[in-house]
Amino acid sequence: MFKLYTPQSANKTLPDVEKRIKQIISQKDSVVSLQEELQRIVDSDSPFSEFFRKKQELNVAVTNLYKSIEQIEELGVIIKSVDEGLLDFPSKRFDEEVWLCWKVGESQVKFWHKKDEGFAGRKPLSPHAMSRVEAQDDLSDLR
Repeated sequence: MFKLYTPQSANKTLPDVEKRIKQIISQKDSVVSLQEELQRIVDSDSPFSEFFRKKQELNVAVTNLYKSIEQIEELGVIIKSVDEGLLDFPSKRFDEEVWLCWKVGESQVKFWHKKDEGFAGRKPLSPHAMSRVEAQDDLSDLR
């Protein structure tokens, strides 16, 4: 689903989004662990039965990880880095499409960057944009 977020609407969605990205991080860690276990099985010349059991477990974990990623992106939120817990919310600054940027550990969405910039290009939202009442979905002043 595509939608434009204001800082206020992004922050309203944040508790759900944060819970979801933390689950995705945990799922990714589980996939990595299962991959390592599978490699140990291969390296130890274990029976095929053990390999296939672990491979099926890995397949299910990968499928669940991708389902979780799809679910968060259905909210209109893009995962920029699972490892860093970095997410972007599409928005507009005046007539320009921009990203509102949030990272796990931050208390709210406080930064934005242009579409062709990444995390290093983050700029703080203006205090005006941060304090605007939610009923005003004015996307113009993200300075």
